[in-house]
Amino acid sequence: MERTVETIIRMALDEDVAHGDGTTLSTVPLGSRCHTSLIAKSDGILSGITVFRCAFELVGSDVEKWEALDDGASFKAGDRIAYFEGRTRGVLTAERVAMNFLQHLSGVATTTHNFVEAVGDLPARIADTRKTTPMLRVLEKAAVRHGGGVNHRFNLADGILIKENHIIAAGGITEAIHGARGRAHHLQRVEIEVETLEELDLALSAGADAILLDNMDNDTLRKAVAKVAGKDILLEASGNMTLDRVRGVAETGVNLISVGALTHSSPAVDISLLIENV
Repeated sequence: MERTVETIIRMALDEDVAHGDGTTLSTVPLGSRCHTSLIAKSDGILSGITVFRCAFELVGSDVEKWEALDDGASFKAGDRIAYFEGRTRGVLTAERVAMNFLQHLSGVATTTHNFVEAVGDLPARIADTRKTTPMLRVLEKAAVRHGGGVNHRFNLADGILIKENHIIAAGGITEAIHGARGRAHHLQRVEIEVETLEELDLALSAGADAILLDNMDNDTLRKAVAKVAGKDILLEASGNMTLDRVRGVAETGVNLISVGALTHSSPAVDISLLIENV
């Protein structure tokens, strides 16, 4: 994972720095150093602090006297999240890339935390999806964990989840499940998406191990839970989940609630980086 993350950060730096930081090179004396403080301007959950530091290391900031909260830590507006000393040119060159990662990933962690808190003491878990930013999946899924959520499959090889278009291509729910069952190994679940209780019955008859209940209202979700009572079937609810709705969904008794918005729509957390000359 570490090599993957470093590659992502180098690509981001290459995009932003390109052929050099003209502003910094023309205004900041060579060899100058600075105190750097990272200050929260809103409440949140931290994610990406290792990525944040790595960006400065990769441009030769010579980071010293590092102090920081850990990923997963909560913070309030006004809190100092991190402090370090470093070469001023490097700090200013890497600042935007480092902050872009940190604010976005902390936003994902904070949104996840809010969803997890909303379901409170109920057993349903909050999960992410594959609706991630291209090339940032490993970081965004880590941010979901930092916020208290759980990860769905990481990629297409990570599990069998039969969606609507797979069902159409296979010729139906029964055909799709039988085809997947023939390929799955003995430790692998076969999950299928259904939109109605009638489709749920077909999925159960065909031998699905897990069922994704897509865009069902809460009354229908409760009926679906009743249908599988006593069976070793995992029920996942999905589809336009919001903070206002998620607790009601959890109260229906589903096992898992997947929320695409955790990674595709979380607002960045407001954080500032401030320097002082040494």
